[in-house]
Amino acid sequence: MTGRTPERSEARLLVPALMFIALVVAAVASLGTPLITSVATTFHVSLDSAQWTLTVALLSGAVATPVLGRLGAGPHRRATILVTLAVVVVGSALTVLPLPFAGLLIGRAAQGVGVGLTALMMGVARDHLPEERSTATIALISVVSIIGAGVGYPLTALLAEIGGVRAAYGFGLFVTAVAFLAAWRSIPAAPEGRSAHVTVAGALVLAGGLFLVLFLAGQRSLWSRHLAVAVILAVVAVLLLCVWTASELRSKAPLVDVRAVRHPAVAGANLAMFVGGIGMYLLLTLITRYAQTPHSAGYGFGLTTFAAGLVLVPFSVLGFVAGKLTPRVRTLINAPVLLAGSAVIVGGGFVLFAAARSNLAELLVAMGVLGFGVGGFSAAMPGVILAVTPKSETSSAMSFNYVVRSVGYSLGSAIGGLVLATGTDTGHLFPNDHAYTTAALVGIAAMAVTTLAGLALARLRPPEINPTAATVSVPGQGRSSR
Repeated sequence: MTGRTPERSEARLLVPALMFIALVVAAVASLGTPLITSVATTFHVSLDSAQWTLTVALLSGAVATPVLGRLGAGPHRRATILVTLAVVVVGSALTVLPLPFAGLLIGRAAQGVGVGLTALMMGVARDHLPEERSTATIALISVVSIIGAGVGYPLTALLAEIGGVRAAYGFGLFVTAVAFLAAWRSIPAAPEGRSAHVTVAGALVLAGGLFLVLFLAGQRSLWSRHLAVAVILAVVAVLLLCVWTASELRSKAPLVDVRAVRHPAVAGANLAMFVGGIGMYLLLTLITRYAQTPHSAGYGFGLTTFAAGLVLVPFSVLGFVAGKLTPRVRTLINAPVLLAGSAVIVGGGFVLFAAARSNLAELLVAMGVLGFGVGGFSAAMPGVILAVTPKSETSSAMSFNYVVRSVGYSLGSAIGGLVLATGTDTGHLFPNDHAYTTAALVGIAAMAVTTLAGLALARLRPPEINPTAATVSVPGQGRSSR
């Protein structure tokens, strides 16, 4: 295969393959969420230990994403995709084999690496599809990377109830193997003339900083019981990230083009992604946790893991609908305004949850509103960043945005847990109902900031576009000219 245009039969397979791979890696990385209780009972470990089956996948994904993004910008993108998917398949096999708990964690870490492939799927679409089709495909890839959890959650929960945790992880092995075959058959080689260099020292420094940030975000007990240790680790994380930034600015072949990240449009988009990610993941966790709270707490619906997974169905369905609509709406409204509007919709989901959650139907409506807002937000985000990004840097630029999203999601989960823990009376297992309202108000504030960031982006002057830059719409303009 050449790096120019796929053959006709390959072209027909390319878009479905890109969508499927992005969906699979997102769903498999989130497999730990519905299986935490099952893992704890199967492996005879505490719930805190079982939580690491989710945390380790998030950590490995955040660390691998920028490295894969840089590799994906070079001539060996196809090989990078195939090798990464092979790692995910091997990791999936480890989760199924009768290994001890440590083996499961290693497998989950390998599965999490696949999250970094989403940005590479966008790079492939941008290089090998016509402009209009690549814009819509990139938007949908961004959306399916979000709704993957909603797709996999109820199915894996059902498999866990029927056949145990190994059966649920077996589903992950099956779909990742199919994704590998799809990539082998349809992913074309990168265009000629590309180059990519990964500085190992820089990658390790970034990995260390991100690991500490995400680790501290998920360890509430460390902050409450060992505050001095937590503060020291936080300082170390900041120092590592500062050292990495300084080295990237001096490097002739940076892992992430920090100068491009400083562009007002890109910096504003990443700020919106960070704060918006906090709010979006906060509401997702609040609704699912509320739905599973037993009636004995004075509220909640006591749903099983499988039933709670079904609550995510409106999130996934309406998120996909929003993703399909966004490219059409962008012919009338530019991407930053769409970001702001989507943030307002997510804020509306918070308002619904805060004001009305006495019956399950109200939770489903709030979850649907959240999905529609997240879908629109995710579909609009690439348009803001790629409008000022050369084609060759698509994977790297979007990888950085996905790291920002991961950090935002982790902080959203941590903030939700902290607010609910503060609202839990001494001697009680569950927080009081008012704690959920307080957490919703925090989310409303986060989405208000996100809305303002989107509106500020809309007021920026249209950027000067490099001839090799984006094929998507420029903020403040219609379609970019080529």
